[in-house]
Amino acid sequence: MRALFARLAQSDFRRRFRLGPKEWDYLCEKGSELIRRHAADFIAARLAPAEPPHDGKQTPMRGHPVFIAQHATATCCRGCLAKWHGLPRGRPLDAAEQARVVEVLMHWLEQQAAPLARRRSAASPARKLAKPKPLTSGSDPVQRDLFD
Repeated sequence: MRALFARLAQSDFRRRFRLGPKEWDYLCEKGSELIRRHAADFIAARLAPAEPPHDGKQTPMRGHPVFIAQHATATCCRGCLAKWHGLPRGRPLDAAEQARVVEVLMHWLEQQAAPLARRRSAASPARKLAKPKPLTSGSDPVQRDLFD
């Protein structure tokens, strides 16, 4: 998979895809296991058939993290699967090939999520707890003992 991602990194077109705030929020809200199931469903329905309907136009450019990942990883149509992944057109993808495509998609999503998570946590640091106000000499002695 490392060689594939190195090749994809050389493509100006593939390299420009990033998760937007809406896709990131959706990914965080739904979790990786549900996103993995969505990816498997999209691949089975839209790419696995030997002659997918609307091939070359079946994957939207936005609206779901998996769609963005498909364009970034060249798993968006049978033509890209043939060119980048060596999966020929004209025959259905078998279960192992579909699973491999899903793994590629999830790997890309994990790569995207790590820097986004770091940026988000840096942008909203954890709130510090306020220090309790010191007791004054006129305070109740019982309360003062609790804080000493």
